[in-house]
Amino acid sequence: MSQKLEQLSKNQQIVLNLIEKAKGPLKAYSILYNVQKKGIKAPLQVYRALEKLIKIGKIHKIESKNAFIACNNSECEISNATAFSICDNCEHVKEIKNAKLSKYLSNFHDNSGMKFKKYNLEFFGLCKNCKLKQ
Repeated sequence: MSQKLEQLSKNQQIVLNLIEKAKGPLKAYSILYNVQKKGIKAPLQVYRALEKLIKIGKIHKIESKNAFIACNNSECEISNATAFSICDNCEHVKEIKNAKLSKYLSNFHDNSGMKFKKYNLEFFGLCKNCKLKQ
């Protein structure tokens, strides 16, 4: 995450602030609805801000939900290598910080020898709180 907050455009900062304050992942049109009063009126403005924020590692996309969440891993250096745990019951999403997993995946290649440049893993199960409620 090399880019400093003061280098963000106004729209990027508005979108980032909203995502950081959210209690869970937000979809693009929910973001648009919530930032319209701040001058962001078009979906394209939101998508451009999201694209840049992903590129610089400030946010991540949860592919299965087509939603966005703030990066909470201070050691997250690459935006194209992420892993999340997602609760099947309450839908709580948490970024996984695991050095062993990161190291394994950075060297991972398939049977044909292809080495991957990008991954977005999503693990599903029950979170601690939902397990206790059962």
